[in-house]
Amino acid sequence: MRDVMDVPAASLRDDLPYRDIARFLAREQVGAVPVVDTEDHVVGVVSENDLLAKVAFEASGHRPGHIGRLRERRMQSKARGETAADLMTSPAITVLPGATVAEAGWLAALSRLKRIPVTDREGHLVGVVRRNALLQALIRDDAGIRAEVEARIEACCPPVDQETVEVAVHDGIVELTGRMPPASMARLVAEVENIADVVEVQNLLTAA
Repeated sequence: MRDVMDVPAASLRDDLPYRDIARFLAREQVGAVPVVDTEDHVVGVVSENDLLAKVAFEASGHRPGHIGRLRERRMQSKARGETAADLMTSPAITVLPGATVAEAGWLAALSRLKRIPVTDREGHLVGVVRRNALLQALIRDDAGIRAEVEARIEACCPPVDQETVEVAVHDGIVELTGRMPPASMARLVAEVENIADVVEVQNLLTAA
């Protein structure tokens, strides 16, 4: 996730008035943005869609047509809202920096979100991952993954250990074979696991 998320990530305070939210979204050319409280915890996400009920009600002066009762109550609540806290979708759907691209991809698909906040374990915003970035990472071919694995090997392992490692990649699954010291082995496996679009690491290395 660290390799594909956008840092720093823009956010809005939960007490920001709705007109300022609309201006911010237009200026930044984004459809949604995380909302944080006074301690910078992510408490929700406010989007253009969340603002539409408010501005449409103000423009027309009446409620929407025939929709489900639950959805109508939600839209009427947003129509009465004045700040990000009133208008946002909450609780926020978030991912941790250590999540895999595949996990975030499933979350984006199920939630239909275009941008997912990335938070630490205390709920502080550390980045945002875009749906198109997840898609691009997930469809990268095996040759591209292999090239990055080999680059990580070169970066984190002494030359004598690099010569003993062989890499195979199939459908995002990385297989490592060869011999190396346990300390180098653990470091290498951790590095490969952190590559954004690696689905699985099969560690067949043996201790030298």
